[in-house]
Amino acid sequence: MELIHIASGALVGLIIGLTGVGGGSLMTPILVLGFGIAPVIAVGTDLLYAALTKCSGIYFHHKNRTIDWKIVCLLGSGSIPCSLITIYVLGHFKETGFNYDEIIMVTLGIMLILTSFIILLKNKLLNFIHSNHPDCLLVNFVRSFRPQITVLCGCLLGCIVTLSSVGAGAIGSAILFLLYPRKSSIAIVGTDIAHAVPLTAIAGLGHLHFGSVDFDLLLGLLIGGIPAIYLGSLIGKRLPDNILRPLIALLLLAMGIKLIFSQFPVMLFLDTFSHQIWQNLSLLWSNLLL
Repeated sequence: MELIHIASGALVGLIIGLTGVGGGSLMTPILVLGFGIAPVIAVGTDLLYAALTKCSGIYFHHKNRTIDWKIVCLLGSGSIPCSLITIYVLGHFKETGFNYDEIIMVTLGIMLILTSFIILLKNKLLNFIHSNHPDCLLVNFVRSFRPQITVLCGCLLGCIVTLSSVGAGAIGSAILFLLYPRKSSIAIVGTDIAHAVPLTAIAGLGHLHFGSVDFDLLLGLLIGGIPAIYLGSLIGKRLPDNILRPLIALLLLAMGIKLIFSQFPVMLFLDTFSHQIWQNLSLLWSNLLL
């Protein structure tokens, strides 16, 4: 276990506490881009990190009755089987010697870009959700087939979370806001966490079975991350959310672009451009923390 891993866990934990942005969106790209950790190791380790750090959230929300277990079961009935199928496919790739790092990198990049837009457009999304659209065909369709759509969304989450470790938090909660606009924000968060823990745990155990988890790294991240999340939640009450969240969104966008375009030599100029953005944003964020 290295001190830099503890520091990384503390940094990501602090950001989670400050902004509420999910750990998978930050931890995995930092491990891949910042420390050169193999993508499959970064994903597997981060999945278990996410499962362990969110466990206490289930207890808190269940105690306060802010979890809709029916929705959790609907999501889980789609996500858990699809996560297991994805694990099986990845295991087959490993047995045949197929290098699926590129698939993980591209999936991770796409999810980071999607997450960044969700963060940036959060207020507009919420305004749209809570406004009435009685004549909208899409709204009427969602209302008519809400349980079935929830299961299908769970299937999608099961695949992408297992592949990239990203999506169980920001994207999962965005899906719930869209499908269940009458639910309170705290109930959406509680339901999302209750679904995310078993999903990330099963996906993480699948990666563990293939030897894709670094326990020294995981321990360092937990030691630094858990107290930092609590500290960040205390500090976050005093800091303007309208400054922090856009900065994080731009950071995720830059990392997503870099991850995707670094896989395609024909677009090396975009990779270089995103690398410069990543360096500048990293420097800016470091200065803000000092």
